[in-house]
Amino acid sequence: MIRVGHATLGDTGCTVIACPEGALAAVDVRGGGPGTRETDLLESYNTVELVHAIVLSGGSAFGLAAADGVMLGLEARGIGFPVVEGGPVVPIVPAAVIFDLFVGSPTHRPTLVDGQSALDAALASGGSVEVGSVGAGTAATAGRISGGFGTATVTADGYEVTAYMVANPMGEVIDPTTHCLWDTDLKVDYERFLQLTPPRPKLNTTIGCVTTTAPVTHGQLKRLAMVAHDGLARAIRPAHSPLDGDTIFALADPVAVSAEATAPSHVEATAPSHVEAPGLDMVALCAASAEATQQAIQCAITHAAGTHGRLSFSDLAL
Repeated sequence: MIRVGHATLGDTGCTVIACPEGALAAVDVRGGGPGTRETDLLESYNTVELVHAIVLSGGSAFGLAAADGVMLGLEARGIGFPVVEGGPVVPIVPAAVIFDLFVGSPTHRPTLVDGQSALDAALASGGSVEVGSVGAGTAATAGRISGGFGTATVTADGYEVTAYMVANPMGEVIDPTTHCLWDTDLKVDYERFLQLTPPRPKLNTTIGCVTTTAPVTHGQLKRLAMVAHDGLARAIRPAHSPLDGDTIFALADPVAVSAEATAPSHVEATAPSHVEAPGLDMVALCAASAEATQQAIQCAITHAAGTHGRLSFSDLAL
């Protein structure tokens, strides 16, 4: 079961997507200025395929430290990759960050302790997910207005595809022709919008994670991460710029793993045997991945609060 928790720190924060039982993982990085951790590990030609959490964080590269706290919290619970039988475990915790150092104090960024807090919140969440100006989306900006954290679920072929996105793009989320969020009828006062200060060039980044209940292979999961960027490009224009570090992870529950992987310690001993469901409709699942990502970004924008002198979508909505 996927669980989501936040540490919200006023002018930054971090978010943990926890999968303590282990989840098959993939990633696709499209932006020109990414800040990431443990992404090479997720390539299909490498040994470890199961991860135990994904960290999304503010604080630019400094925010990657939050993943250390998540690792310690998981280790304390006996969750991780076993180095040797009966020996220590190493939790696998990939991470990605956004640039939010121009909001609030540039020296205030998520730490190891904040990562532990977000993990604790995730494991205690019971499945509920808070959206808006929370966690890694606390100080996010979306062009001229506030960004945030959002989620959306789309069902395809009998399976769910859920996206969790931190919207912090350099590009705009408002269509200059319709004055609405791209591909929606959610309209803003465009004259007021144009009076807002344009974003100054910096490393921004939209990051997130899509999850699915479908029994996909690792290659199919990678495809879901790739096509999720189509949804990002629908919601944000331009996307994947040299000033963005757009990164999207993908997670799926393993269908069959070794006995060691399902032991009480929740650790992975070998690469999972991930069995494809007969007749799995990957076209529908790919479409759902893109749609869920677009909707999650729009959820983040519409639920964000105006902070640190920046107006939100809600402040401008008609």
